[in-house]
Amino acid sequence: MLEVIELKKSYGKQEVVKNVSFTIKKGESFGLLGPNGAGKSTTISMICGLVPYDQGEVLVADQSVKKSPLFIKKKIGVVPQEIALYPTMSAKDNLLFWGKMYGLTGAQAKKRVGEVLEIVGLKDREKDRIETFSGGMKRRINIGAALMHEPELLIMDEPTVGIDPQSRNHILETVKALNERGMTIIYTSHYMEEVEFLCNRVGIMDHGEVIAIGTKAELCSRIAGSSFIQMKVESFSKEAMKAMKEAANVTQIIYQEESGIIEIFAQNPQKVLGSIITTAVNLGLKIEAVEIKESNLETLFLQLTGRSLRD
Repeated sequence: MLEVIELKKSYGKQEVVKNVSFTIKKGESFGLLGPNGAGKSTTISMICGLVPYDQGEVLVADQSVKKSPLFIKKKIGVVPQEIALYPTMSAKDNLLFWGKMYGLTGAQAKKRVGEVLEIVGLKDREKDRIETFSGGMKRRINIGAALMHEPELLIMDEPTVGIDPQSRNHILETVKALNERGMTIIYTSHYMEEVEFLCNRVGIMDHGEVIAIGTKAELCSRIAGSSFIQMKVESFSKEAMKAMKEAANVTQIIYQEESGIIEIFAQNPQKVLGSIITTAVNLGLKIEAVEIKESNLETLFLQLTGRSLRD
């Protein structure tokens, strides 16, 4: 369905996307995971044909985005980060507008509005103006606009930012159902749990590069150990890090200065926990909390980048 080949994009001297490559099969739900500023939105914008790429190629259904932009735009639906709706118009009129923008006839658009409102769960609010909606409801109509022409590929860029838990759950369940009906999904987020719930395969981006890609099982197999030690301290230093590594069989220590959290990776965290605590006490560190946590995709991100997903 989609092939991204060595994609590059720079703004001035700043290279924001660096040799990004991945493929997505028809019917797949693919998650693009990374913190703000990782290059996810720029990559998505280039796939959609909204931003020209400097080098590389994007193929949708074997057609080039550069050479066949109109063909591509009929194949894809895009849910942007920002709300792309007219606030003084009703939900129904917004959907009719976007349906006609996608090339639907009047009769087609009217029929499809009813179907889309059912999908997003807002049929009872079709005559109400968007400005009267909650943030979550606006997000749901935003998704509805992208579904009007029944796209083969739905691209969603952080669709749950800043909304209430109920609306968030509704959106996730809606996306899951669309994928189960055969729609191909690209879902970008910096919320790990959303991607784990929705996506068959995941690409992790950081600083403009795809640093890991695969199924959850494939990615988690790269983690050094199935669990790790998390410790919160008042202060930490390079000397303390060195002493901890020497005191126990530790493979990696990551210190997040702002939060005071230390992540300690070892082949057997339970076995080295006592040595780690003793060393910390001998160094005069004030331990506020310590626990052994199970590894997941966020752990992998931490190991690969040295920072947490939402930094």
